[in-house]
Amino acid sequence: MPANHAAENALGTLGTICWTVQLLPQLWHTWRTKSTEGLSEWLMLTWGIAGTFLGTYSIVQNLNIPLILQPQLFGVLCLISWVQCQYYGRKRSRAAAIAIFVTSVALFAGFEVGMIFAITPAYNAGNMAPVQFFGIFSTILIAGALLPQYYEIYKRKEVVGISMLFMTVDLIGGVFNDLSLAFKDDFDVVAGATYSLVVLLDGIVILCALILNPLARRRRKREAAVASTAEPGHEGSNNENLRIPMDTRPPTEEKKNDVDIEQGPA
Repeated sequence: MPANHAAENALGTLGTICWTVQLLPQLWHTWRTKSTEGLSEWLMLTWGIAGTFLGTYSIVQNLNIPLILQPQLFGVLCLISWVQCQYYGRKRSRAAAIAIFVTSVALFAGFEVGMIFAITPAYNAGNMAPVQFFGIFSTILIAGALLPQYYEIYKRKEVVGISMLFMTVDLIGGVFNDLSLAFKDDFDVVAGATYSLVVLLDGIVILCALILNPLARRRRKREAAVASTAEPGHEGSNNENLRIPMDTRPPTEEKKNDVDIEQGPA
């Protein structure tokens, strides 16, 4: 495909917008429900770390500006979601959660800046190994981060705690970023593999939600129906309907009839 810098930047901008707002539905969902049940905290932490490595790779490789900004914003939002897991899930105090967030951002930012200055001279000298390591390692982190989330899905037999809007926007952002690279002078294989992997892994989560969540709802309805039929009050009402009518004749009349039967006709 011929290079087109306008299309490259336009698609990269769309991808950046998607990957900037993608986590907002998840953050809102967690804040509204005050719960992170079903959401793997390791997914968000690992994605936050991956953003640091991908950010280093994007800057040293001199990708377009939207693709440079994207991993920085993505990493920060992932850390916010991770801190929500600490606050709502692990019941840490608000002050502790804020301290964890500030410390994490400072450490990750310092690491990224240091690595950029460390590997840029080697890159300018033609040594591609260091920068390729950062790109490949970010891909491994992004892929591996979803393994704990897949375990949560397997354990619960449904997708719980994850906003499907978040997953959908994340997938669309990966598609736009891939298309942006297609219009670059030289297609970046490592970055393309990273974005394509995001599309694939997000698609698996969405597919699991479409298949497993309706099955889980039907399973809960069946369990509720069985539980309602097993209630003591329900059984008692059935027993009352099956109760055998008793003889309500007065005792004197009953004895008289019994004597008549024994004597028989004269």
